[in-house]
Amino acid sequence: MKLTSLFAVAGLTLSLAACGGADAAPRQGGASEGKVAASASATGNVIEVKMVSGSGERFEPANFTAKRGDVVRFVLVAGVHNVSFPAANNVSGVQLPATSPYLQAPGQSYEFTVEQPAGEYNYQCDPHAALGMVGTMTVVD
Repeated sequence: MKLTSLFAVAGLTLSLAACGGADAAPRQGGASEGKVAASASATGNVIEVKMVSGSGERFEPANFTAKRGDVVRFVLVAGVHNVSFPAANNVSGVQLPATSPYLQAPGQSYEFTVEQPAGEYNYQCDPHAALGMVGTMTVVD
């Protein structure tokens, strides 16, 4: 009886974890799980970028404009993707957002607050960059 109960509890725990995966949201610089509240300042906006697979690997929108204090949220729609801002393709000496973990469950998200000075910042999904999964974040004053 105890062994059966143990299996029931383990099964329930795994089921709940699988169902809750869509709400898991890694924060900048880490892979902690949980719902992420937007950390935009009172004047900041939340800019949502979808990570899509299917008829091509892509970000939607791939190119967007943001201001300092805005929150950029990458949301996985399908596939397994990450987002990184390769230093070689961006403004020298500027602190770039941390590379996200690989998002695997639809609905997972990664977000950061824009802190970069005005300029253009290229980003990509590392394993799919050669397939065109790239974009540009333009920061304006």
